[in-house]
Amino acid sequence: MKNYQLSTALQQIEGKPPRFPSPSKLNLFLYINGRRDDGYHELQTLFQFLDFGDWLEIDIRQDGKIYLTPEIPHLKTEDNLIYRAARLLQQHTGCKLGANIHLDKILPMGGGLGGGSSNAATTLVALNYLWKTKLNTEQLAQLGLTLGADVPIFVHGKAAFAEGVGEKIHYCEPKEKWYLVLKPNVSISTATVFSDPDLARNTPKKALSELLLQKYENDCEKVVRNHYPEVEETLHWLLQYAPARLTGTGACIFAEFDDEQTAQFAFQAKPAQYFGFVAQGLNLSPLHKMIAQLCND
Repeated sequence: MKNYQLSTALQQIEGKPPRFPSPSKLNLFLYINGRRDDGYHELQTLFQFLDFGDWLEIDIRQDGKIYLTPEIPHLKTEDNLIYRAARLLQQHTGCKLGANIHLDKILPMGGGLGGGSSNAATTLVALNYLWKTKLNTEQLAQLGLTLGADVPIFVHGKAAFAEGVGEKIHYCEPKEKWYLVLKPNVSISTATVFSDPDLARNTPKKALSELLLQKYENDCEKVVRNHYPEVEETLHWLLQYAPARLTGTGACIFAEFDDEQTAQFAFQAKPAQYFGFVAQGLNLSPLHKMIAQLCND
């Protein structure tokens, strides 16, 4: 996380409000084991963080008010996960402080990289530190779960294997490879993917130790490729360079490499129409590295 660490150090030197990383994530694999009577799907998935993502700049207020910038088109401030997370922490702890929060949005919307969930988690973790509300990780994760299913993963801040409907979390340490991530110019409907009759829903459950040794796959990929030719085209291009697959329900596709140089070589050749970046997988979130450093200062 050299970029995060450098920028954070510069902010502190210049006396500006601290900036907190809001990292992206990948689903290194995703298997659908069945559908429950309530319509939710049983799954097994492996989350790993990336050293690339958004930033939240947070300045404490004494009047209890929450201000969020910039405005996002077609989204009311009170519906934004960042604002909701801040208010939730206030209400749960009775904190009288407020905050000016500025989002430096870098991740593409709707890419399957967890941007919104990560923003909410960073808000909870950072404000818990700045406001000195002293909730532990599990308490913050429980709050985060009310905002979204993926928020607890970012609150915990460790690479994790998730089961059930995503609520059963076990920390793990997959290899920290380098990834080239590309997003085709398309928005994926998660509801469309999970309601498709062709979606595989019978992948046998396996122990994590076994899953880590086999080839990683995503059960949603075939359906997404059938519905969205842009994803099929992107994946076909990436496969020239390395093993590649869909993350979550997309739209982002990623290829894995053993070193940064090889990943950058492929990145330089990418078609101009794709948003993309090269990043290393991290088993410890850069947000949590920063909080640990601040607590030790």
